[in-house]
Amino acid sequence: MDGKRVEVVTLYATMLVLGLGLLLVDRVAVARVARIFSRVAPRVSLDDFTDPRFYPPRGYDEELTAMYFLAMVAIDHRLSRPGRPYGGLVDGEWYHGADLLYALGARRLREEPGFFEARSLARLSDEEVRKWLTSDDGATPPDPGVRAALLRDLGRKLLELFNGSALRLLEEAGGWLRRHPEPGRGLLDNLRVFLAYNDPVEKKSHLLAKFLERRGLFRARDAWHKHVPVDNHVVRLAVRMGIVKPLDGAQELFTPNAPPVNDETDVYIRMVVRRAWDLVAREAGLDPYILDDLLWAGGRKCCPRDKPACLTGCTPACEKLGYCESGACVFRGVCKPDAHRLTEHNFIDTWWY
Repeated sequence: MDGKRVEVVTLYATMLVLGLGLLLVDRVAVARVARIFSRVAPRVSLDDFTDPRFYPPRGYDEELTAMYFLAMVAIDHRLSRPGRPYGGLVDGEWYHGADLLYALGARRLREEPGFFEARSLARLSDEEVRKWLTSDDGATPPDPGVRAALLRDLGRKLLELFNGSALRLLEEAGGWLRRHPEPGRGLLDNLRVFLAYNDPVEKKSHLLAKFLERRGLFRARDAWHKHVPVDNHVVRLAVRMGIVKPLDGAQELFTPNAPPVNDETDVYIRMVVRRAWDLVAREAGLDPYILDDLLWAGGRKCCPRDKPACLTGCTPACEKLGYCESGACVFRGVCKPDAHRLTEHNFIDTWWY
Protein backbone atom coordinates (compact mmCIF):
# COMPACT_ATOMS: atom_id res chain seq x y z
CA MET A 1 0.00 0.00 0.00
CA ASP A 2 1.57 3.33 -1.03
CA GLY A 3 2.06 6.32 1.31
CA LYS A 4 -0.86 8.34 -0.08
CA ARG A 5 -3.22 5.41 0.34
CA VAL A 6 -2.01 4.79 3.90
CA GLU A 7 -2.64 8.44 4.76
CA VAL A 8 -6.20 8.38 3.45
CA VAL A 9 -7.03 5.10 5.19
CA THR A 10 -5.56 6.41 8.45
CA LEU A 11 -7.59 9.61 8.20
CA TYR A 12 -10.87 7.80 7.66
CA ALA A 13 -10.06 5.27 10.38
CA THR A 14 -9.49 8.19 12.75
CA MET A 15 -12.86 9.66 11.80
CA LEU A 16 -14.61 6.37 12.48
CA VAL A 17 -12.90 5.83 15.83
CA LEU A 18 -13.66 9.36 17.02
CA GLY A 19 -17.15 9.35 15.60
CA LEU A 20 -16.40 12.58 13.72
CA GLY A 21 -17.89 13.52 10.39
CA LEU A 22 -17.47 17.25 10.76
CA LEU A 23 -15.66 18.32 7.60
CA LEU A 24 -15.56 17.65 3.89
CA VAL A 25 -12.73 18.44 1.49
CA ASP A 26 -14.31 20.21 -1.48
CA ARG A 27 -12.35 19.15 -4.56
CA VAL A 28 -14.01 21.78 -6.76
CA ALA A 29 -12.92 24.54 -4.41
CA VAL A 30 -9.46 22.93 -4.17
CA ALA A 31 -9.06 23.20 -7.94
CA ARG A 32 -10.18 26.84 -7.99
CA VAL A 33 -7.89 27.85 -5.15
CA ALA A 34 -4.98 25.92 -6.68
CA ARG A 35 -5.35 27.82 -9.95
CA ILE A 36 -5.09 31.13 -8.12
CA PHE A 37 -2.02 30.10 -6.11
CA SER A 38 -0.31 28.72 -9.22
CA ARG A 39 -0.79 32.13 -10.82
CA VAL A 40 0.36 34.31 -7.92
CA ALA A 41 3.13 32.14 -6.45
CA PRO A 42 5.80 32.95 -9.09
CA ARG A 43 5.48 36.64 -8.21
CA VAL A 44 6.25 36.12 -4.53
CA SER A 45 9.83 36.13 -3.24
CA LEU A 46 10.83 33.01 -1.34
CA ASP A 47 12.15 33.60 2.20
CA ASP A 48 15.57 32.02 2.72
CA PHE A 49 15.46 32.65 6.49
CA THR A 50 18.79 34.47 6.64
CA ASP A 51 17.54 37.90 7.80
CA PRO A 52 19.87 38.59 10.78
CA ARG A 53 17.07 40.38 12.64
CA PHE A 54 15.40 36.99 13.12
CA TYR A 55 17.78 34.17 12.16
CA PRO A 56 21.47 33.22 12.07
CA PRO A 57 23.05 35.12 9.16
CA ARG A 58 24.18 33.42 5.98
CA GLY A 59 27.41 31.45 6.49
CA TYR A 60 26.92 31.07 10.25
CA ASP A 61 28.19 27.96 12.07
CA GLU A 62 26.04 25.03 10.93
CA GLU A 63 25.70 23.32 14.32
CA LEU A 64 24.56 26.53 16.01
CA THR A 65 22.26 27.33 13.10
CA ALA A 66 20.58 23.94 13.38
CA MET A 67 20.38 24.25 17.18
CA TYR A 68 18.87 27.72 16.90
CA PHE A 69 16.06 26.58 14.62
CA LEU A 70 15.46 23.40 16.65
CA ALA A 71 15.10 25.43 19.87
CA MET A 72 13.15 28.37 18.46
CA VAL A 73 10.59 26.25 16.60
CA ALA A 74 10.15 24.22 19.81
CA ILE A 75 8.72 27.32 21.55
CA ASP A 76 7.02 28.90 18.52
CA HIS A 77 3.38 28.44 19.49
CA ARG A 78 0.36 30.54 20.53
CA LEU A 79 2.27 33.74 21.28
CA SER A 80 -0.81 35.96 21.40
CA ARG A 81 -3.95 35.15 23.35
CA PRO A 82 -7.39 36.82 23.26
CA GLY A 83 -7.03 40.28 24.74
CA ARG A 84 -3.28 39.82 25.19
CA PRO A 85 -1.29 40.32 22.01
CA TYR A 86 2.45 39.66 22.11
CA GLY A 87 4.07 42.74 20.62
CA GLY A 88 6.92 44.97 21.70
CA LEU A 89 10.26 46.64 21.05
CA VAL A 90 13.62 45.03 20.39
CA ASP A 91 16.50 47.47 19.96
CA GLY A 92 14.10 50.26 19.04
CA GLU A 93 12.07 48.33 16.46
CA TRP A 94 8.54 47.05 17.11
CA TYR A 95 7.65 43.43 16.36
CA HIS A 96 4.58 41.29 16.85
CA GLY A 97 3.98 37.57 17.45
CA ALA A 98 6.52 35.24 15.88
CA ASP A 99 8.52 38.21 14.60
CA LEU A 100 9.08 39.33 18.19
CA LEU A 101 9.96 35.82 19.32
CA TYR A 102 12.60 35.37 16.62
CA ALA A 103 13.95 38.92 17.04
CA LEU A 104 14.60 38.13 20.70
CA GLY A 105 16.07 34.78 19.73
CA ALA A 106 18.44 36.29 17.16
CA ARG A 107 19.61 38.93 19.64
CA ARG A 108 20.36 36.23 22.22
CA LEU A 109 22.28 34.27 19.59
CA ARG A 110 24.41 37.33 18.79
CA GLU A 111 25.10 38.08 22.45
CA GLU A 112 25.47 34.52 23.77
CA PRO A 113 25.75 31.79 21.12
CA GLY A 114 26.31 29.13 23.78
CA PHE A 115 22.79 29.76 25.10
CA PHE A 116 21.45 27.50 22.32
CA GLU A 117 23.74 24.57 23.07
CA ALA A 118 22.04 21.47 24.45
CA ARG A 119 23.75 21.67 27.87
CA SER A 120 22.55 25.23 28.33
CA LEU A 121 18.98 24.45 27.26
CA ALA A 122 18.85 21.44 29.60
CA ARG A 123 19.27 23.61 32.71
CA LEU A 124 17.24 26.70 31.81
CA SER A 125 14.97 28.02 34.54
CA ASP A 126 11.46 29.34 34.01
CA GLU A 127 12.61 32.81 35.05
CA GLU A 128 15.52 32.82 32.58
CA VAL A 129 13.12 32.06 29.74
CA ARG A 130 10.62 34.69 30.90
CA LYS A 131 13.32 37.38 31.00
CA TRP A 132 14.75 36.33 27.65
CA LEU A 133 11.38 36.45 25.87
CA THR A 134 10.34 39.80 27.38
CA SER A 135 10.60 42.71 24.96
CA ASP A 136 12.47 45.88 25.82
CA ASP A 137 9.17 47.55 26.74
CA GLY A 138 7.90 44.69 28.88
CA ALA A 139 5.79 42.44 26.62
CA THR A 140 5.93 38.81 27.74
CA PRO A 141 4.54 35.70 26.03
CA PRO A 142 2.00 33.45 27.71
CA ASP A 143 3.18 30.33 29.54
CA PRO A 144 6.94 31.04 29.77
CA GLY A 145 7.14 28.11 32.18
CA VAL A 146 5.80 25.74 29.53
CA ARG A 147 8.31 27.06 26.98
CA ALA A 148 11.13 26.59 29.50
CA ALA A 149 10.03 23.00 30.15
CA LEU A 150 9.99 22.29 26.40
CA LEU A 151 13.53 23.63 26.03
CA ARG A 152 14.81 21.65 29.03
CA ASP A 153 13.28 18.49 27.59
CA LEU A 154 14.86 19.27 24.22
CA GLY A 155 18.31 19.85 25.69
CA ARG A 156 18.28 16.78 27.93
CA LYS A 157 17.12 14.39 25.23
CA LEU A 158 19.58 15.80 22.70
CA LEU A 159 22.37 15.07 25.18
CA GLU A 160 21.08 11.59 25.91
CA LEU A 161 20.17 10.47 22.38
CA PHE A 162 22.19 12.58 19.92
CA ASN A 163 25.34 13.51 21.82
CA GLY A 164 23.96 17.03 22.26
CA SER A 165 24.13 17.75 18.54
CA ALA A 166 21.40 18.94 16.20
CA LEU A 167 23.55 17.96 13.22
CA ARG A 168 23.84 14.45 14.64
CA LEU A 169 20.04 14.27 14.72
CA LEU A 170 19.94 15.32 11.06
CA GLU A 171 22.69 12.91 10.06
CA GLU A 172 20.82 9.99 11.60
CA ALA A 173 17.76 10.93 9.54
CA GLY A 174 19.84 10.42 6.41
CA GLY A 175 17.87 12.95 4.37
CA TRP A 176 14.55 11.20 5.01
CA LEU A 177 11.50 12.82 6.55
CA ARG A 178 10.04 9.39 7.24
CA ARG A 179 11.93 6.25 6.26
CA HIS A 180 8.94 3.89 5.99
CA PRO A 181 9.20 1.35 4.47
CA GLU A 182 12.98 1.76 4.80
CA PRO A 183 14.52 0.68 8.15
CA GLY A 184 15.48 3.36 10.65
CA ARG A 185 14.05 6.76 11.54
CA GLY A 186 13.63 9.88 9.46
CA LEU A 187 13.63 13.46 10.72
CA LEU A 188 9.94 13.42 11.64
CA ASP A 189 10.43 10.17 13.55
CA ASN A 190 13.47 11.51 15.43
CA LEU A 191 11.63 14.68 16.43
CA ARG A 192 8.74 12.80 18.03
CA VAL A 193 10.86 11.98 21.07
CA PHE A 194 10.85 15.65 22.09
CA LEU A 195 7.87 17.01 24.01
CA ALA A 196 7.83 20.17 21.90
CA TYR A 197 7.40 18.12 18.72
CA ASN A 198 4.75 15.64 19.87
CA ASP A 199 1.88 17.17 17.86
CA PRO A 200 0.11 14.31 16.01
CA VAL A 201 -0.32 16.63 13.00
CA GLU A 202 3.42 17.53 13.11
CA LYS A 203 3.06 21.27 12.61
CA LYS A 204 6.34 22.23 14.30
CA SER A 205 8.17 19.27 12.75
CA HIS A 206 7.31 20.32 9.20
CA LEU A 207 8.03 23.97 10.00
CA LEU A 208 11.48 22.98 11.25
CA ALA A 209 12.08 20.86 8.14
CA LYS A 210 11.17 23.86 6.00
CA PHE A 211 13.63 26.13 7.84
CA LEU A 212 16.43 23.58 7.66
CA GLU A 213 15.82 22.89 3.99
CA ARG A 214 15.97 26.57 3.04
CA ARG A 215 19.21 26.93 4.99
CA GLY A 216 20.74 23.96 3.17
CA LEU A 217 21.02 21.79 6.27
CA PHE A 218 18.48 19.18 5.20
CA ARG A 219 17.00 18.09 1.90
CA ALA A 220 14.13 15.63 1.90
CA ARG A 221 14.74 12.55 -0.24
CA ASP A 222 11.07 11.70 0.21
CA ALA A 223 9.33 14.92 -0.79
CA TRP A 224 6.05 12.99 -0.90
CA HIS A 225 6.10 13.07 2.91
CA LYS A 226 6.06 16.85 3.04
CA HIS A 227 2.91 18.45 4.42
CA VAL A 228 1.78 22.02 4.96
CA PRO A 229 2.43 22.82 8.66
CA VAL A 230 -1.11 23.40 9.91
CA ASP A 231 -1.75 26.09 12.50
CA ASN A 232 -4.72 28.36 13.24
CA HIS A 233 -3.99 30.71 10.31
CA VAL A 234 -3.91 27.83 7.85
CA VAL A 235 -7.16 26.39 9.24
CA ARG A 236 -8.89 29.77 8.98
CA LEU A 237 -7.92 30.19 5.32
CA ALA A 238 -9.06 26.66 4.48
CA VAL A 239 -12.52 27.26 5.93
CA ARG A 240 -12.93 30.74 4.48
CA MET A 241 -11.79 29.70 1.01
CA GLY A 242 -14.12 26.70 1.14
CA ILE A 243 -11.61 23.95 0.43
CA VAL A 244 -12.80 22.48 3.74
CA LYS A 245 -16.53 22.64 4.36
CA PRO A 246 -18.13 22.12 7.79
CA LEU A 247 -21.02 19.65 7.68
CA ASP A 248 -24.34 19.83 9.49
CA GLY A 249 -23.93 21.95 12.63
CA ALA A 250 -20.14 21.92 12.54
CA GLN A 251 -19.97 25.45 11.13
CA GLU A 252 -20.55 26.71 14.67
CA LEU A 253 -17.06 25.42 15.54
CA PHE A 254 -15.61 28.11 13.27
CA THR A 255 -17.39 31.15 14.67
CA PRO A 256 -15.79 33.74 16.99
CA ASN A 257 -17.61 32.69 20.16
CA ALA A 258 -17.37 28.92 19.69
CA PRO A 259 -16.55 26.86 22.80
CA PRO A 260 -13.13 25.20 23.01
CA VAL A 261 -12.68 21.83 21.32
CA ASN A 262 -10.78 18.88 22.81
CA ASP A 263 -7.46 17.45 21.62
CA GLU A 264 -9.04 14.76 19.45
CA THR A 265 -11.27 17.23 17.59
CA ASP A 266 -8.37 19.59 16.99
CA VAL A 267 -6.28 16.77 15.52
CA TYR A 268 -9.14 15.68 13.30
CA ILE A 269 -9.79 19.21 12.03
CA ARG A 270 -6.15 19.89 11.27
CA MET A 271 -5.66 16.51 9.59
CA VAL A 272 -8.52 17.25 7.19
CA VAL A 273 -7.18 20.77 6.60
CA ARG A 274 -3.68 19.39 5.99
CA ARG A 275 -5.05 16.97 3.41
CA ALA A 276 -6.93 19.77 1.66
CA TRP A 277 -3.89 22.04 1.43
CA ASP A 278 -1.71 19.14 0.26
CA LEU A 279 -4.20 18.67 -2.60
CA VAL A 280 -3.99 22.38 -3.40
CA ALA A 281 -0.19 22.17 -3.46
CA ARG A 282 -0.27 19.15 -5.78
CA GLU A 283 -2.76 20.69 -8.21
CA ALA A 284 -0.93 24.03 -8.19
CA GLY A 285 2.43 22.33 -8.77
CA LEU A 286 3.83 23.84 -5.57
CA ASP A 287 6.04 22.37 -2.87
CA PRO A 288 3.88 22.21 0.31
CA TYR A 289 6.53 24.20 2.19
CA ILE A 290 6.42 26.96 -0.42
CA LEU A 291 2.64 27.04 -0.27
CA ASP A 292 2.98 27.34 3.51
CA ASP A 293 4.94 30.59 3.07
CA LEU A 294 1.99 32.04 1.19
CA LEU A 295 -0.61 30.71 3.62
CA TRP A 296 1.07 31.72 6.85
CA ALA A 297 1.98 35.23 5.76
CA GLY A 298 -1.38 35.73 4.09
CA GLY A 299 -3.26 34.48 7.12
CA ARG A 300 -1.46 36.94 9.38
CA LYS A 301 -1.37 40.00 7.13
CA CYS A 302 -4.24 39.73 4.66
CA CYS A 303 -6.87 37.43 6.13
CA PRO A 304 -6.49 37.74 9.91
CA ARG A 305 -9.15 36.60 12.32
CA ASP A 306 -11.01 39.87 12.78
CA LYS A 307 -10.08 42.26 9.95
CA PRO A 308 -9.56 40.48 6.61
CA ALA A 309 -8.63 42.54 3.56
CA CYS A 310 -12.04 41.90 1.99
CA LEU A 311 -13.50 44.15 4.70
CA THR A 312 -10.71 46.62 5.41
CA GLY A 313 -9.24 46.96 1.93
CA CYS A 314 -5.95 45.80 0.47
CA THR A 315 -2.56 46.92 1.70
CA PRO A 316 0.84 47.06 -0.03
CA ALA A 317 1.84 44.01 2.02
CA CYS A 318 -1.09 42.02 0.60
CA GLU A 319 -0.25 43.14 -2.91
CA LYS A 320 3.32 41.92 -2.38
CA LEU A 321 2.07 38.55 -1.12
CA GLY A 322 -0.12 38.10 -4.18
CA TYR A 323 -3.38 38.20 -2.24
CA CYS A 324 -4.53 41.46 -3.83
CA GLU A 325 -4.70 42.72 -7.39
CA SER A 326 -6.07 46.10 -8.46
CA GLY A 327 -7.19 46.79 -4.91
CA ALA A 328 -9.22 43.59 -4.46
CA CYS A 329 -8.53 40.17 -2.92
CA VAL A 330 -7.72 37.55 -5.56
CA PHE A 331 -9.86 35.03 -3.67
CA ARG A 332 -13.03 37.15 -3.76
CA GLY A 333 -14.57 34.80 -6.32
CA VAL A 334 -13.79 31.73 -4.20
CA CYS A 335 -14.80 32.73 -0.68
CA LYS A 336 -18.48 32.99 0.18
CA PRO A 337 -19.85 36.50 0.76
CA ASP A 338 -20.00 35.88 4.51
CA ALA A 339 -16.71 33.98 4.72
CA HIS A 340 -15.20 36.69 6.91
CA ARG A 341 -17.56 35.56 9.68
CA LEU A 342 -15.77 32.22 9.85
CA THR A 343 -12.57 31.75 11.77
CA GLU A 344 -10.44 28.92 13.15
CA HIS A 345 -11.74 26.55 15.82
CA ASN A 346 -11.18 27.41 19.48
CA PHE A 347 -8.10 25.50 20.63
CA ILE A 348 -5.75 27.93 22.34
CA ASP A 349 -4.14 26.24 25.33
CA THR A 350 -1.62 24.12 23.43
CA TRP A 351 2.07 23.97 22.52
CA TRP A 352 1.38 22.07 19.29
CA TYR A 353 1.11 25.27 17.24
